[in-house]
Amino acid sequence: MRFLIGAVCVMVLVAAVPPQKIWKFDSVTAIAGNPAAVLGHPKVIATPEGKAVQFNGVDDALFLKVHPLAGAETWTWEVVFRPETGGKPEQRFFHFQEEGSDNRMLFEIRVIGDQWCLDSFVKGGADSKALMDRSKLHPLDKWYHAATVYDGHELRNYVDGVLEGSAAVKLLPQTAGGTSVGVRYTKVDYFKGSVLRARMTPRPLKLGEFWKAQN
Repeated sequence: MRFLIGAVCVMVLVAAVPPQKIWKFDSVTAIAGNPAAVLGHPKVIATPEGKAVQFNGVDDALFLKVHPLAGAETWTWEVVFRPETGGKPEQRFFHFQEEGSDNRMLFEIRVIGDQWCLDSFVKGGADSKALMDRSKLHPLDKWYHAATVYDGHELRNYVDGVLEGSAAVKLLPQTAGGTSVGVRYTKVDYFKGSVLRARMTPRPLKLGEFWKAQN
């Protein structure tokens, strides 16, 4: 009986952990089987790594009724993207939003001249944290891999496998919600650039497990 109860508990815990999700941005009508609501005219483009979706930085965006990291206590969020010349100084390009609250996860960039820096922001419960270092700049118009990792105690972000920032924080798991790509969920701060693929993993990945960007 104890074995049976233990097995049931393990099954419940496993079922509560969201599976790893891989999103390929090869369409503007659906991403990984999730229907997309289209704002503006984002377009599918060809790249050496396959199709990507390009956003004009003015009024292009995609909205999906899914939060791929809902329920995850620890996680890794990766994206391969290309910030492009001509965008505004502050851009939000990937946003997970918990329904009915201000809990959220964002990938953002700040453009400084012809370069950019990464800004990762997460709010989960009473605590929140932004990671941004304006001294760590990267040229525009190239493909990059960005990652935000939460291990239950510390939030970290990376560009091409290099640590950019870290901070201790206690984040609660988020519940179901939605996603915006190419803009903040509130339809401000549009992104000028392209997104190739993303991966959401319900555990903190090691550096050697990260994807890589190809140029």
